[in-house]
Amino acid sequence: MTRMTTTTPTFAHLAQQPIEAIIPHRGSMLLIDAVDMFAEETLSARASVDAQAWYADADGAMPAWIGIELMAQAIAAHVALLALLGGGRARPGVLLGSRSYKALQPTLAAGACLTIRVLELLRSEEGHGAYECTIHHGDVCCAEAVIKVFQPPDFQSFIEGSFSS
Repeated sequence: MTRMTTTTPTFAHLAQQPIEAIIPHRGSMLLIDAVDMFAEETLSARASVDAQAWYADADGAMPAWIGIELMAQAIAAHVALLALLGGGRARPGVLLGSRSYKALQPTLAAGACLTIRVLELLRSEEGHGAYECTIHHGDVCCAEAVIKVFQPPDFQSFIEGSFSS
């Protein structure tokens, strides 16, 4: 008789998956290259500034305001990996906003390898969350923010209600 065992995924194992297996973003809207580190309350991701991307300025740089989307995608990866760790799937969510997104540089240089770090500050059973986020290029902090997110229990109804009000 052969015994089948199921292995509980580890933080390190989950972080090694291709980014497309973690978050739903595709094509030119997938800005995160990979997850470097994942733990219960934190995640570190990597992104490269593509000089040919839709967001690139005349010098191939990324405008600093794109940083909030990098942060949002890193948060989405954290939420998705937590759900996978628990044996489920992440519910779709939305970025509610930020009280203070601080860009410390006006652009991020073409070819720059960026590190996006997110630290969970709040997670509620109702789906509300808050994350402290930073973007670094090497040792230089390029942007920082506290981002608020929401995973509604019924995403479709939430979206339809948003347009009808």
